[in-house]
Parts: sequence; structure tokens; C-alpha cells
Amino acid sequence: MLGSDVNQPRPTSSLRNWILAGLLLVGLGLVVSGFIASGPAPTTAAENRFVEELSAPRTTDRNVTKVVNAFMKRDHLSQHPLDDEIARRALTLFIKSLDTQKLYFYQTDIDEFAKSRDQIDDQVSTGDISIAYTIFQRLLKRVDERVDMIDALLQENVDFTTDEVLVTDPDKVNYPRTPDEAKDRWRKRLKYDMLVLRADKENKEDVKVRLKRRYTSFARRMHQTDADELLEMYLTAVTMSYDPHTTYMSPNSFENFKIMMRLNLDGIGAQLQSIDGYCVVSKVIPGGAADKSGQLKEEDKIVSVGQGAEGEMIDVIDTKLNDVVDMIRGRAGTIVRLGVLPATGGETKVINITRAKIELTDDSARGVIFEEGKKEDGSPFKIGVIDLPSFYSDMEGNRAGDVDFKSSTRDVKRILNDFNAKGVDALILDLRRNGGGSLSEAISLTGLFIDVGPVVQVKDPDGRVDHHDDVDAGMTWKGPMVVVTSKFSASASEILAGAIQDYKRGLVVGDTSTHGKGTVQSLLDLGPQVFRVNNPPNLGALKITMQQFYRPNGDSTQLRGVLADVVLPSITDHMDVSEADLDYAIAFDKVPSAKFQPYSAVNPDMISALRADSAKRRQASEDFSKLLRNIDRYVEQKTKKEVPLSEKVFQAQREELDADKEEEKTFEQQANGPKEVVKRDFYFNEVMAVTLDYLRLLGQNKTVAQAR
Repeated sequence: MLGSDVNQPRPTSSLRNWILAGLLLVGLGLVVSGFIASGPAPTTAAENRFVEELSAPRTTDRNVTKVVNAFMKRDHLSQHPLDDEIARRALTLFIKSLDTQKLYFYQTDIDEFAKSRDQIDDQVSTGDISIAYTIFQRLLKRVDERVDMIDALLQENVDFTTDEVLVTDPDKVNYPRTPDEAKDRWRKRLKYDMLVLRADKENKEDVKVRLKRRYTSFARRMHQTDADELLEMYLTAVTMSYDPHTTYMSPNSFENFKIMMRLNLDGIGAQLQSIDGYCVVSKVIPGGAADKSGQLKEEDKIVSVGQGAEGEMIDVIDTKLNDVVDMIRGRAGTIVRLGVLPATGGETKVINITRAKIELTDDSARGVIFEEGKKEDGSPFKIGVIDLPSFYSDMEGNRAGDVDFKSSTRDVKRILNDFNAKGVDALILDLRRNGGGSLSEAISLTGLFIDVGPVVQVKDPDGRVDHHDDVDAGMTWKGPMVVVTSKFSASASEILAGAIQDYKRGLVVGDTSTHGKGTVQSLLDLGPQVFRVNNPPNLGALKITMQQFYRPNGDSTQLRGVLADVVLPSITDHMDVSEADLDYAIAFDKVPSAKFQPYSAVNPDMISALRADSAKRRQASEDFSKLLRNIDRYVEQKTKKEVPLSEKVFQAQREELDADKEEEKTFEQQANGPKEVVKRDFYFNEVMAVTLDYLRLLGQNKTVAQAR
């Protein structure tokens, strides 16, 4: 996101008095999804079988909606008015988020909702979100009807020899017009689900029993949707009608966002996911309370939660994951009791864990040194690798004056100082999974690699262009560097990669281009906007696009990204996950170049030589040959946008892919290097080979930052 800082695709800049800690974000944001709707069949008792559904909007919803609309009208980069066009977009996005695959709503539902479409802009301006409740209540009705339909379909015999397909692209199908059309669509969907489960050798459960539980659990969780979540879904549909990175965060999402920015929380230290109604432990965080207790393991199922040493144990099967997480989190030093169904089998056991402050170290910058190749004296080159998942910053700690607040720049600087002390010859900065973060962190972290000068330029809605400079003289890392990127490298990552490229400070290696997000968001805490009091309630936050950013040379990364100097083939390069694939993205443009003095660490002849040498290695590599075959299969499947429902054909495709996966698994087990920082697969080995080639081309000029 971007704002006074850059981050995963979300917030922007300005309104200094209202921006949370002046936070400007540049990054890929969290996408809120989730609705479905109504049709020909009359209402039945089925729609009320799970829990009481949402009734009507709250006063809080009206107040938050009006404040969000006021900020959008005044501060959004596009300056697009809230009009019928925005209303049409908002309705489309809201319905799509509820029923992505067109499995629930009937076409008659969509036609009915469309009658109110042009009123949405007028309603939002007055804080009225009643249409969201109307649509969501229809969704719950359709979900319950589909559960009945699924129950009936699962009683029927299934012919796995029929040569038919399931269309996976929702743009290629219409909403069903009749219950019979809906039933046939669900027949194919369930058949596909059964094929997947039948092919899973780890699944010992009857597939029909499991699928019945899966969809019944889904219906229960949909009925557990609360008013905050519905407001988040609807307002995000409205705000994303302006651009894909402007979103409303509910109070819960806002708290989770702050946790990810500061990389710590009070809890037990376990990552959880919802699988078929169960809360399953997907990861135990090293060094956390759960890890130290030794009582909770990956794939364990948490079936009940109790507070303190004697609190009542509450059943959490089929409970919404956010609610389970809220029950497990708590103040450090307090006890939570968990009813756990062990992954290894056996009876449910109750364990006590004392909550503690958990540091999310896996999401922090981490470094490792590899010894590779040989120098002229026979000794190996030392290559330092830094994995940077995001441009994080503890904004609350910074605002409170904490001298040790968490910061990606501080962490990377500490690692670089260690590399310098150990005589590292070259640096690889891995940004492949970095979706962005704080703008100020992007600027300060880039400053570790250049002396002084502009890092990024930003343009406000009024057209005024400013540049943000690294003003700290000197560099922490003066040696050769390679930045590794992918289509998932976004926003703040693109600021750093673009600056390194413009300054000719190092190489960019990876996918053809980065994500292509060139906008800055500001994060606005809405509580103080509604309640002008001390300690206002948490009403969530608005992440609003307020600026566009540009490289030092004046180019925007918007839609185009940062092009790699040396392109390595990958599946991600062919995924439809870039900015250009998103609805209502801001257009590309340029501004004049800022004044800066480049280095001489890279030149066209050097890049040509590196590309040629890399191509020769890849052509001789069986691993890259297999990757290219997998890419061809992926592109073919993506183009077809359908999957076979004949078990023979389905299994043949599955076995072909599984064979490659097994070979990759074997290779990983044999690979050298600490997997906790970087996976030494054939792809990264080629990055390493390019780095060694780069070192040899530079010759003796290893402090490239001094050559300008």
C-alpha cells in the first residue's frame, strides 16, 4: 500500500491532520470477497435454519458511509464524482464478490437488483446501505436452497465416465434462469469436487459425506456474517469502483492490518485456516507460546475454546474463522484453553496455553550467506541473500516515540552491516512475494543503496508533482546487487526496483515485469472523524488512493511495472494477477525526470551478455525444460478455462502434474541452504548464476556505488 508510506496494494497521501500516523501506503491490498443472491423459488423455512440473519443497517453504518463518501469526493486521485457510472460499477463488484462463480443467484435476482442500480449513488451520499442488506438476505436464501439441492444431488449416483467439462471462467457463463439450470451447474461442480477428493490419496473420508459437511458449514458461516463485515464488503465494492486499491477496512480488518505492519501480536502464535467447518492449525509460529508449550501441532483441529483456567468451553466447529481467532487472541499473560482433535488421531484433548507477545519473524526481513563459485585465488564468492516479504513499519510504535519500533529498513540495515562485516561480495534482494507496504519505508530502504537523491516522485489530484529524496549521505551497501522480482512484486517493491534500475545501481532479475501498481494510498482512521472525542471507538479505516507515483526518470510503474533486465521463465509471469488485469485501474502516464546522478554498475553490453549466458544455461537445463512444459500446460488450461469431468481424463492430467511435483519435492529435499530464508531450487540457482556472472563482468570494481 502507499501513503505517507508505501505498502501492499492499498492507502495514499494528504490530509495530514487525518492520516493515521501520516501513513502512506504503496502495495497490493487485501481483497474483500464474499456474496451470493435470490431467484424464482418462493421463500421457505430453509433460509432461517442456521442463525438469525442480518436485519437492517445500523446508525453506525450510516455515519461511516457518509464519512467515506466525503473523503472519496474530496481526496480520491481520479476526482471522479459519485454518479450513476460508479453506482453501476459498485453493484457489479458487490454481486461478483458474493457469487464469484455464478452458483447462487438466479438471473431474475440480478435483474431485480439492477432496477435499483442508479439509486445507489444517491443512497450512498446519504449513508443509506439498505440495498446491501436486501442483496445479502437474498444471498442467504439462495445459499440455503443450494444446500438442499446439494443434499439431493449427493444422494444420486455419479457417472465418472461421461465426457463433459466444467467451465471455470464465470465470464463465459450466465446466471442460471431456472432451478433446473442451477441444479445442472451444481451437479458438475460437485462432480469436480468429488474428482479432486478421490484423487487425494490422503483423504480417507467418504467424499460425499465430506462435501455435505463442507457446504453445510459454508452456509452456517455465511449466516454468521455480521454487520461490520457486510459494511466492509459493500463499501469496498463502492470504493473499488474508483480504483482497485481503495478499500474500506472493518474494525477487525483494521486491527489485523496494524498487526501485519508491526509484525507482532498478543496470542498463542499459530496460524489458522478454516477447512470444511473445522478450525485447522496451518502453522505453529517458531518461538511463540504454542510452540514453547509443545502441545499444539500443525493440522490439529481446534474444536472448542475456553477463557482462563476454568472458563466454559465453547464449541467452535462451523464457527466463522475470524470469531475463533478473536476468542483465541488475548492479553499476554492470560490463559486460553483449547479443545484439540489431534492430527494424528485419537480423542479430543484440552490444552492450556498462556498467551504471549508473538513476533512474526517469518514476515520480517531475513538474511543468509552462501558460498558460491570460485574467485581467481580459488576461494568462493560470498553471496548475501535477503528475503524481504513487505515494507513494514510499526506505525503505532513510531507515533508513540518507541526508539526500537519495528521497521523493515532497520532490519535490512542490520543484515547489511552483518554482510559487510563478513566480507560478502554481492547482494541478492528477493522481492518476489513482496506486495508493498509503507512509502516512507520504501524511500528509506532504497536509501541504503544510494548516496543521496530522488527515490520516487508523486503527483497529487491537482497535478502538483513532488519528489521524495534519500537525504542521508552515504550507503550501507556499496557492493553489487541483484533485485529479484515477480508479478507479485508491487508498489513499494516497484519503487525500490525502479530506483535501482534508474540509478544503474544494480540488476533486476525475474518475471518480465512487476505487478504494475503505481498509486499511493493514505490510511484514514475513521473513528476520530465520526466521534471528536478522546479514545474514539474503532470504526475501521479507509485506504484511499490519493497520489500516483513515478520513478526518478519520470516513468510510471502503473500498468507497466518495472521490466526485468534478465527475464527468467515462471508460471507467475503468465498469471492474470497484474494491475492491468484489475477492474477500473488508474491510467498510465509520465512526468518529467527528476535530477539525479546515476552510477555505472550496469550498462547495455553487460545486460546483453548476462541474458545470453543465462539463456545457454536454461537451454541445457532439464529443470527449466520441465518448467517450460508446465507453463505451456498452464497457458493451455487457462485458455480453455474448463476442466474435464471424465475421471480417466482428469486423472491423466493430474498424474502428469503430480510427476513433476514429486521431482520438485525430491530436488528440494536434496537442495543445499537454509530453506527458512530461501528455497534453493533450480530457479534460484539460476539467479545465483546470473549474480556470479555479474560479479565476473564487474571485475575488480566491487564497490560499484562509488563509480558514477
